[in-house]
Amino acid sequence: MSASEPKSGSYDAIVVGSGISGGWAAKELTENGLRTLVLEAGPPIVPAQDFVEHVQDYSLPYRGYGNLRRLQAEQPVQSQTGACDEWVSKWFVNDHENPYHNDSDKPFLWIRGRHVGGRSLMWGRQVYRWSDLDFEANAKEGIGVDWPIRYADIAPWYSHVEKFIGVSGQAEGLAQLPDGEFLPPMQLNCAELHVREAMNRRWGRERVLTIGRAAILTQPHLGRAACHYCGPCWRGCITHSYFNSVGSTLPAAAATGRLTLRPSSVVAEVLYDERTNRASGVRAVDADTLETLEYSARVVFLCASALESARILLNSRSARFPTGLGNSSGELGRNLMDHAFGAGAEGAIPGMEDHRTFGHRPNGIYVPRFRNVTDKHGKFVRGYGFQGGGGRGGWERGARQRGFGAAFKNSLLRELGPWRVGLGGFGECLPRSDNFCTLHPTLKDKWGVPALHIQCTLGPNELELLKDMQVTAAEILEAAGAKEIRTFNDELAPGLCVHEMGTARMGRDAKTSVLNAWNQAHDVPNVFVTDGACMTSSGNQNPSITYMALTARACDYAVQQLKRGDI
Repeated sequence: MSASEPKSGSYDAIVVGSGISGGWAAKELTENGLRTLVLEAGPPIVPAQDFVEHVQDYSLPYRGYGNLRRLQAEQPVQSQTGACDEWVSKWFVNDHENPYHNDSDKPFLWIRGRHVGGRSLMWGRQVYRWSDLDFEANAKEGIGVDWPIRYADIAPWYSHVEKFIGVSGQAEGLAQLPDGEFLPPMQLNCAELHVREAMNRRWGRERVLTIGRAAILTQPHLGRAACHYCGPCWRGCITHSYFNSVGSTLPAAAATGRLTLRPSSVVAEVLYDERTNRASGVRAVDADTLETLEYSARVVFLCASALESARILLNSRSARFPTGLGNSSGELGRNLMDHAFGAGAEGAIPGMEDHRTFGHRPNGIYVPRFRNVTDKHGKFVRGYGFQGGGGRGGWERGARQRGFGAAFKNSLLRELGPWRVGLGGFGECLPRSDNFCTLHPTLKDKWGVPALHIQCTLGPNELELLKDMQVTAAEILEAAGAKEIRTFNDELAPGLCVHEMGTARMGRDAKTSVLNAWNQAHDVPNVFVTDGACMTSSGNQNPSITYMALTARACDYAVQQLKRGDI
């Protein structure tokens, strides 16, 4: 796939961002006949050079530990996520070139990747459908605003996405976690099976442990190879066995002959024509030369990530929209959410010492939400799911032990530690108007675009969820006969879950929301926002598949609107 470098021009559609949702927008729009320009803020990716999942520690200058001085100097925020390691710290932004501001007593850790493919290269690959338990919650509880869609509206689009990306998983028949279009599941190991069976004896179908539903292939699929269990997916995958836009959606878009991809293009604003009440295009900055770039199009899709899309809209000011394009409701930038996580429990599972695993399964276990599903909890609304897994202390411990030679290496393989199982919760964050982002009055990034001030804290409901995660995780391990059970709450700052969403929410009323049921701006009908910004609530599930399904659905609608001349 080649990338051309136009500095101006007219297209049917412009897509801002090339990651999870931007790749899908490119695929759907081009396949529906639209000449589409995709603008990506960062450089191109060459998988043969940039994917480093098979590069070994001993071949790196710092043996995998990284240049800690450089990381602290250039990436103090990005390096707080484990994926920003010596192999792929290049995929995370330089925090000094990409500044933002928050109050010291309200930290928000904004983890970003600017390159073709965006965070689709480093994401966790976990994909879980929402149900009407999620889509109806705001309305039933009087929190935020009502979602303008229900599960029936998005279910066909979940299927559409799953059939293309390839999702391995196990059908469980749970109403709160609808099953999807699954490839064969990965296997649970013996410790995980033991815990699953113990949970079934204790709680039946109320609490269920299943293998993670992952966008990782367990068999060849649409020209991509099955996973070979090397493990470190966040460093890339030369066989394209896990879904990312570089290996799947962008090549599909390029195959139409209607895609123009321009990397190193920092979009600053959406241009607005007050005479037509339409977006006329976008203004961008060449990331390398700092030249001004300007493009026109009939429709604009913002897929830059929840905070970046909000920043672009906030910076798109005009006489009609002095506080940002499409912000007549005043909700643009508000209702920022990220999942509450980092709490749970872990313990040792005795027995089974004669069992060991083979390969490095790039997946874990999942316990779907069970709180506030049938019975109401007295201290909090919504709920959480658990992710985690079982394993044994392995040969990696040799990095901290004295020894050399074949006998030493063989001892590391033979003398494994006990089986241990850990469960960490991912809890729903409620939408609140006092969690928000705004343009900073003076701070700008390297390319002259105003930076964000971000304020986001966990509220009382999220703090209660974190407490309950520890209790129920310990209960599950205790039911499985675990020993040495330890609960934990790492008290992680918002943002570090990298599930930020909600800054341009969908809704039924233009007075209280930014987007309608089709991800279309209420105020400017040829602008669509389909990344995490559109989310009206956060659920507790990993959100990326919902972004993908909403994007495909919105593209279909936009194409029909264009054909009718309505936008």
